[in-house]
Amino acid sequence: MALNARLLRLSPVIRAVNVRFLKTTTTEHPEPVYSEDEKILQKVLEQRSEDVPASLKNPYAKDRKKCILCEHGLNPDYKNVKLLSQFVSPYTGMLYGRHITGLCKEMQDRVERQVGRAIMFGFMASYLKEVEFLKDPKLCDPERPVRPHKY
Repeated sequence: MALNARLLRLSPVIRAVNVRFLKTTTTEHPEPVYSEDEKILQKVLEQRSEDVPASLKNPYAKDRKKCILCEHGLNPDYKNVKLLSQFVSPYTGMLYGRHITGLCKEMQDRVERQVGRAIMFGFMASYLKEVEFLKDPKLCDPERPVRPHKY
C-alpha cells in the first residue's frame, strides 16, 4: 500500500480529483463547413431517408389458425360437462391430445385441468363418456387428426 500511495503522489496523471469542484464550460460549435460534394451527398441521404417504403405485413403470409375455443371465445369450465366431453374418448374416457383436438397449448391445458376437476367433483365419469353425450356433434375426430402425432 505504501508503494501505491507513493506512486499516486509522484505521478501527475493518476492523481485523484475532487469531483465536487469541477466546472465545465459550454461552448457553441459552429456549423461544419461542407464542400459541394458533401452537400450533395447530404441532400441525397436526406431524400433517401424520406423515401423509405412503409412497413407492410407480408401479403403472402397465411392467416394464423385459431383453435375452436379461442375462435368462439369459450372458456372451459368443470361444470360445463357437455363441452368437456367433446374432448374425451367415448371408449376409454381418455382425453384426446392436441394433435387430435386442434386446440392451442393454453386451451388444451385448461381443458385437461377442467376435465380433472369435473371427474374429481363427480360431474363426469372417469372411464366412459356419458351416454347422453354420445350423439353430440364431434368437435374433433380421432380418425382424422389435425396434425401428425409427434411420435
